[in-house]
Amino acid sequence: MGQPVSEAGQQGRRSALIEASVAYDGDSVCIAEARAFTRDFLTRVQAVAGLPVSGRVMGVVPLVVSELVTNAVKYASGPCLLSLAVDRGTVRATVWDSDPALPVARAADAGRVGQHGLEIVMALCHAFEVHREPVGKRITAVVTLADTPDDGMGHSVT
Repeated sequence: MGQPVSEAGQQGRRSALIEASVAYDGDSVCIAEARAFTRDFLTRVQAVAGLPVSGRVMGVVPLVVSELVTNAVKYASGPCLLSLAVDRGTVRATVWDSDPALPVARAADAGRVGQHGLEIVMALCHAFEVHREPVGKRITAVVTLADTPDDGMGHSVT
């Protein structure tokens, strides 16, 4: 079960408008818990901070978190840490785990069964970063809060 690490609002850290973190023991149950934690966080962003959170963001961010936490559970033995933050019109989801091996996105292959999580994350995010830490690694995915009009094919219209 996840253990809350911290939660800060507007008066908290200056780097984010609102943020929250939770630690998990690394078992498969934490994947669903991380999705629920993320949905609750986004609901609080709307209710407490008064920021609009679209249906797209309510679907995309839990999916991104689910993929990142799934990889942490699958490839790292031990705990993982999920941090969520909203700042400057984005939601930043960061997952730390104890495995120092950095993930590598595989080439697209419609015939491959499985191992598409990182492809999905990278396709849905505005930005994606991987950093090796003294112990393990930290993966950050950034999703834009605002919906942008598109032409129906995923291309932004300006």
